[in-house]
Amino acid sequence: MYQDRIPQRSSNRNAHEIDYKIFGEEMQFVEIELDPQEGVVAEAGTFMMMDDNIKMNTILGDGSNQDKGLLGKIFSAGKRILTGESLFMTVFTNDGVGKKQISFASPYPGKIIPIDLTEFGGKFICQKDAFLCAAKGVSIGIEFSKKLGRGLFGGEGFIMQKMEGDGLGFIHAGGTMAKKVLEPAEVLKVDTGCIVGFTQDVNYDIEFVGGIRNTVFGGEGMFFATLKGPGTVYIQSLPFSRLAGRVLAMAPRTGNGTKGEGSILGGIGDLLDGDNRF
Repeated sequence: MYQDRIPQRSSNRNAHEIDYKIFGEEMQFVEIELDPQEGVVAEAGTFMMMDDNIKMNTILGDGSNQDKGLLGKIFSAGKRILTGESLFMTVFTNDGVGKKQISFASPYPGKIIPIDLTEFGGKFICQKDAFLCAAKGVSIGIEFSKKLGRGLFGGEGFIMQKMEGDGLGFIHAGGTMAKKVLEPAEVLKVDTGCIVGFTQDVNYDIEFVGGIRNTVFGGEGMFFATLKGPGTVYIQSLPFSRLAGRVLAMAPRTGNGTKGEGSILGGIGDLLDGDNRF
């Protein structure tokens, strides 16, 4: 299964105009087609495979300030440190003749979402680890929270990522992705960890759950995220932090044993399964 994009070519774009196909269901990857001298910038560790004659180049920052001298490169890279990412990104450029393909894989089960920045006013805000790759020329920066409560209790902290420009970017959502288009003044309440991203016109804030029993025994945390329209928001059903928490909870505490899930004997039953060492 894949999705095709037929881009509207424009000579006024700054970012490279790339074509793509998305393959897979639960563990997806995106295949990007590059014309000669077209490039794509990606996070470290997302590369999957590529055709011959595609040149790989590690750069400071996202490559959008490469023509602004050393200070521009340092500033671009420094912004990435604040989001917990590496100083460096990788640019892949087609140095051959004819079209070439390169693929990038999702880091964990979920969906890859194409974001055409021209459809969202040239800016899209997303959680810090959602960015996968983008056309060269798209700026990958940071978005500061202007509200103290949102920064402390919003799940994403004071800093989120943003993509700016007129090109195509790709983000990743865990589990199943839901896209909601909010009308003016329409409010959507979301678990703080389930936000993938939203357009720049959406007002993002937090709201106290309320009630002692809800707060202490509800198991959903003390705060909701509130997203107020107009705008478009993307919600994920399985944040990576939730997935990691469940895996950690099931991990053995000592030795190489398991928790014996599904067995009435639990850990004692593991001694009988022939795959444990003393």
